[in-house]
Amino acid sequence: MRRIAALIAGLAVCAGLGAQSLFVECESFPEKGGWVLDQQFIDEMGSPYLLAHGLGVPVADASTTVEIPSAGTWKVWARTYNWTSPWSTKEGPGKFKVKLGKKLLSNAVGCTGNAWEWQYAGAVKLKAGKTVLSLHDLTGFDGRCDAVWLTLEDGVPPANPDRNALLGLPKADEAAFDLVVVGGGISGMCAAVAAARQGLKVALVNDRPVLGGNNSAEVRVHLGGTIEVGPYPALGRMQREFGHSKKGNAQPASNYEDGKKQSWIESVPGVTLYPSSRAVAVEKSADNLISAVLVKNIENARETLLRAPLFADCTGDGTIGYLAGADYRYGREAASEFGESLAPEKADNFVLGASVQWYSRKDAKPSRFPVFEYGLNFNDESVQDVTMGEWTWETGMLHDMTGEFEYIRDYGLAVIYSNWSWLKNHKKMYPDRSLDWVAYISGKRESRRLMGDYIFKQDDIEKAVFHEDATFATTWSIDLHSPDPANTKYFPGEEFKTRTVHNRIYPAAVPYRCLYSRNIDNLFMAGRDISVTHVALGTTRVMRTCGMAGEVVGLAAAVCHKNGVLPRAVYRKHLPELQALMRRGAAVEGPLPDNQKFNEQPSLPAPRLLKSAE
Repeated sequence: MRRIAALIAGLAVCAGLGAQSLFVECESFPEKGGWVLDQQFIDEMGSPYLLAHGLGVPVADASTTVEIPSAGTWKVWARTYNWTSPWSTKEGPGKFKVKLGKKLLSNAVGCTGNAWEWQYAGAVKLKAGKTVLSLHDLTGFDGRCDAVWLTLEDGVPPANPDRNALLGLPKADEAAFDLVVVGGGISGMCAAVAAARQGLKVALVNDRPVLGGNNSAEVRVHLGGTIEVGPYPALGRMQREFGHSKKGNAQPASNYEDGKKQSWIESVPGVTLYPSSRAVAVEKSADNLISAVLVKNIENARETLLRAPLFADCTGDGTIGYLAGADYRYGREAASEFGESLAPEKADNFVLGASVQWYSRKDAKPSRFPVFEYGLNFNDESVQDVTMGEWTWETGMLHDMTGEFEYIRDYGLAVIYSNWSWLKNHKKMYPDRSLDWVAYISGKRESRRLMGDYIFKQDDIEKAVFHEDATFATTWSIDLHSPDPANTKYFPGEEFKTRTVHNRIYPAAVPYRCLYSRNIDNLFMAGRDISVTHVALGTTRVMRTCGMAGEVVGLAAAVCHKNGVLPRAVYRKHLPELQALMRRGAAVEGPLPDNQKFNEQPSLPAPRLLKSAE
């Protein structure tokens, strides 16, 4: 299986502007230098972009070759954002310049303003023909560029250009499958492989170049939860085929064994992987049926329409369900709605936060870090005296995890840099340590939860309620994070440190009715967007448990395919057939590696307090 190559550059001659112009998408640059590709905020600001993520050290230039149609003085604009503007009116740290050939343009961009906008980089005389266009980072502090506009005309470029038209992209390709799985985390991987091993033709869509979601080396969260327990002990065994052999969060990239996940997916006949591809729209044949999902490659912007009778939303954000009009919930239910003692008195929009993990390294000689002070309240009392941060560094609990996610991730970056700067420059601590890794892909825990025919709740867990359609067992404690009061003291409403109380449970089986949408009839879901309350999400959200949900979805899709029915009919008419498949599970025959020992799990059958959180 090969990955889709990026186009050399996106360029077009724009009609109707009165002059020749070029529009270049930065994500399509074939030479990215030290810049990284970030797609997390497409739904907010419209596009992937390049990010100069150098941890305070300027990164190497990103570049492409463009064809200048005629000689003249070309005015150059960059679409960018001053990312610290929510907290500071100072000139921001994300400063960079644009370079044409050997000419570095006069104006630094990315350090002013307070929204995504076109900023003027300068003018340059160019001859007709090919020239190199580059982004030249000045700080290493997460300057970002979505696109560059070169024009012979005066005036600001259009705020929302028709990108497909400007790039001259062809009509979307089409492909047909038995099942389309959107989301390449652990739940999506397991759903795709479980279905393919039952003979289905499956598309697996992943919006990053690596698989595994929060378990990838981009986020670095270990696999939590227990497999091979509950009414169907075969469920989860397939995860031994790709699961990591080392434990821990925020550890070196090799610990997360991304190559093993990639090889595993590539080895399964019937799975077609669409890497670096983001689902951006759905097509419906009726109010309650999806007919296709439109995916866009995050580097070359090429689109593909994936058709199928069945779809699985494993995005974590419930993106496919949301686009299709599925019923969903966001935030915490009131205690009275489901009789949950762990729920608040009143419903609200509080969610579990997202983590930007990080760690430092010990240097052979003293090292420096730039002063980073952009409006956050750091002082000798509020500073965190640590050399790494993992799950407890958590932001966004009071913000919208879909509509404000760039703010949430950027706040995570800002607190890490501000804290490290205070330790190094004000307290004069850690003179021989440097930041070694800071995630720029933020690890989410909660956003939308899609509603099924049943909503799993606290009583189901604590009273071990019997459900005839029981599937996989959840084993993690009911792990609900809250702001750390010590952090609230200095950062009220904008906490970045959390704590948790582990509410012990016995293994509890989740009903199959939680794994399909109650109003979009051909939509499954698996992962952290299944039909549960906020309280119940505290246990179902960890990745080994999410993987078992995906496995059940893949097997249920096979039942649908065999009988020509939709997900609800599996519960109503074909439940014994699904149960037979769950008794067998989707693992390969023969011995498998023993990576189960790295689960954080309760001892069975009696539970115990778990040692760490996720």
